[in-house]
Amino acid sequence: MKKTRFTPHQIASILKEFEQGKTASEISREHGVSTAAFYKWRERYAGLSGSELKRIKELEEENRKLKQMYATLALDHQMAKEIIEKKL
Repeated sequence: MKKTRFTPHQIASILKEFEQGKTASEISREHGVSTAAFYKWRERYAGLSGSELKRIKELEEENRKLKQMYATLALDHQMAKEIIEKKL
């Protein structure tokens, strides 16, 4: 997963600028972020504070790690089943 160059607090402040009346294109030029990324942030994180946003990002990262662990364990389990079936 690609690491973002913006902290959760920066993302929250950028979104607040939009709420205060700046246009998306102004914000994009000023902060060096694409308009697509800005609208994606707005869709996901609108109305959240910096600390809430940080917590969500931590939970997403933890969820990604757990999914990866599950996939590894499921593959190991399947391989073990196949080996046991061949021995019988």
